Parts: sequence; structure tokens; C-alpha cells
Amino acid sequence: MTFWAYALGAAAALPVIREVVRKPVSQRQPVDPEGKFAELSDGRIYYRWHGPKDGPIAVCVHGLTTPSFVWDGLIPLLVAQGFRVLSFDLYGRGLSDRPRGRQTSAFFTSMLSQILRDQEIEGKVTLFGNSMGSAVATCFAAQHPDRVRQLVLCVPAGMGHDLGLSARLTKSVPLIGDWLFHMNYPRVLRRGIEAERGLSSTVPGIVDRQLDELRWRGYLRSILSSIRGVLASPLKEDHRSLCDFKLPVLAIWGGTDDVISISCKDRLAQWNPMAQHILIPEAGHGLIYTHTNAMWDVLSPKLLMD
Repeated sequence: MTFWAYALGAAAALPVIREVVRKPVSQRQPVDPEGKFAELSDGRIYYRWHGPKDGPIAVCVHGLTTPSFVWDGLIPLLVAQGFRVLSFDLYGRGLSDRPRGRQTSAFFTSMLSQILRDQEIEGKVTLFGNSMGSAVATCFAAQHPDRVRQLVLCVPAGMGHDLGLSARLTKSVPLIGDWLFHMNYPRVLRRGIEAERGLSSTVPGIVDRQLDELRWRGYLRSILSSIRGVLASPLKEDHRSLCDFKLPVLAIWGGTDDVISISCKDRLAQWNPMAQHILIPEAGHGLIYTHTNAMWDVLSPKLLMD
């Protein structure tokens, strides 16, 4: 075998080698001593409860790359308003297991249904979603409008997004797309995370905590699976269903968001004219931790408590 054949073989195997040397999530220890695990059909889910036991329940669904700690700046404000808040790590992120298979909207809505059942949550909840979590929350609410008091969508996915060239290529190009994603996306993600290092945040150490996710096995595979699954198609019909159900929807947008363009606001307004919109002009895609208080000042009066 020639030198170039060896070189090509080594290059092709590099993503696999990188993944093998990453640590399994089973070796990861929770930071919050109050965190617990629930055994669901596809594996263990890490979750945390916050706030008074008798308050109206709010459920927070995080996005594509950052686990449930992304909500840690907003949660104390929700608790102070009287909510009992459930946050959890989606499969493939944080401390939750990393099952294989396509992470479609059905995959995530099933997971959300299971954790609500596991935690014996009955009645309506205020459902928060951030970025991809907004797509998950939208699909769940469209299927179970009787379970949702109000839907709060932060920088919502499902109307269009830009995750970068490597992510776009993987949507339709198998094998080669997988290789390009695993080789290029970590660099793109690191660059995007580091760009926020100088910004103030209500989540202490969020930049380093986000970067730490790349050390764990199954994380990149899960991101890729979600890009090809729940993020692959627009949610036009789901949003139209929410309008038909007259379910209260709040959408929060960042004026400088370079991942989900502010133009998506007009698209959502067409699909669901009943949705209310909040614009934080100076905020980017990380607005729930970079502009928490500015967002809260406008959001809190609009939250339904019963």
C-alpha cells in the first residue's frame, strides 16, 4: 500500500480516533448536588427542580449545543415570580445519555412527554424553549395543546437558521458530510463560543462550560443527528396549528443574532398572527444569558401564572 493510501486511511479515521479518546458521560459528575436522573426509554436524563413546590410549573428546553445550565440566569427570576421550574439536559448533552439514532421532532417530543410523566406533572405547564429547544417546544405544544399554558420561544429555530458551512453540508451529504462535520464543526463552535468571552453573562463561567462539552463522547454525534432531524425542516404547520388552538405564544428575538436572523420574526408572524414578539435590539443568539435582565423586564409582565 502506498504512502498516500495510508495517509488517506489515517485522515478518514481521524474523527473516529478523536471520538474514541473523548471521555464517556458516565465519568461526568453533576455540579449541582440537587440534580437527579430519570430513567426514560432511551436512557438516563439529568434534571433539576427549582422553586416552590406549589407554584405553577415552567419547563425549560435548551438548544442544540448548550445544556440546561443555559437557563441558570433566568431560572432565579422565574422562581422569584412564583414558578416551579424544571430544567433538564436533552439526550447527547450535559449529563444525559447519548443514544444513537436520528434526533427528530418525534424523538424529542417523546422524551419531553416521558419526563413529564416520570415527574408526575399533570395539567398545563409554561413551556420555554431556547433556539432548537424552541422547535422541540413548538412541536410538543402543537401535539399536546391541552398540556401547555403558554409557549415562550427564545431565539426560536424552525423558521430558518445558519449553523455554518460544515453544518449545511452535512444535511444532504452522508459519509463525506459526516467527516467534514466532525473535522470542522468543533473549530467553528469553539470560535463562536470564544467570541462571547468578553460579554457579561448571568451564567458564571458559561464560555468554559460550553467548551467543556466538546470533551465528552457522543456530543458531536448528537448535534449532527439533531441538524439532520428536528432542525432539518421548517415548522410552518406546527405554528399554524398553535394559531388555530389559540395557544398563547411569546417569541423573543435578538436584533444582532447571526444564527437565527431577525427576518424569521416576520415569517413566524405570517404563520401565527396571534403570536406576540419581544425584540432585544442589542442582543445576539445568547440573549437568555447575555441580556437576561433586559429580556426579563419585558417578558415578566406577559407571563401567565394560571
